[in-house]
Amino acid sequence: MTSLFITATGTHVGKTHTTVKLIKLLASKGYKVGVFKPIETGVTQIAPDATILLETCQKVNKHFKSLQPQDITAYSFSLPAAPFCADTAHRIQIDHILKKYHELSKLCDILLVEGAGGLLVPITKDYTMIDLAKALKSKVLLVTPSRLGCINDTLLSMEALKSRNIVFDWCVNLYEDKEDFAKVTQPYYDAMFPEWWSIDNMLHKAILEFMELNEQTI
Repeated sequence: MTSLFITATGTHVGKTHTTVKLIKLLASKGYKVGVFKPIETGVTQIAPDATILLETCQKVNKHFKSLQPQDITAYSFSLPAAPFCADTAHRIQIDHILKKYHELSKLCDILLVEGAGGLLVPITKDYTMIDLAKALKSKVLLVTPSRLGCINDTLLSMEALKSRNIVFDWCVNLYEDKEDFAKVTQPYYDAMFPEWWSIDNMLHKAILEFMELNEQTI
């Protein structure tokens, strides 16, 4: 079993959108795909992201069909905030998250783990999303937005990943300021990262290359 940690430069960038696409793509290539949403905040009656992920996964992996959204999460909170802030009773235990990860890992070939917010979002006072990705020993897929200002956010996230020696790839979710992206952002990406890719036009190739590389090293 291997895992891929899907994160982003912040909230509302496209993690769930990307993860759904990954489930369908990897399943179409014969992989038994699983999903894990360690923490979801802003949950009232249902966990919206976990529900979408689970329903998509259930269509391609029979081992997830009997599960409920709460089975693929370790914690959910009603307050739409960083986990540390949403967890007003300080219930979060990292060991419980890791235990849930290993339980779900037994049901699949590749477990897609969707983070909450960005890399430095606090889970506890001294433990962030990037620490969780490191603990899981996952390769990371960083999803970045296309809006004005995304270059700075992208570079900062890259620096954080590099500082912890985490293997990662990154992609652009072209959905905001899409018409202006080619003028205000793309010239820099073309100059500095000529092989950059977007979810819509290169997800298939990039992820399959990741899987092939991973199979050579596990």
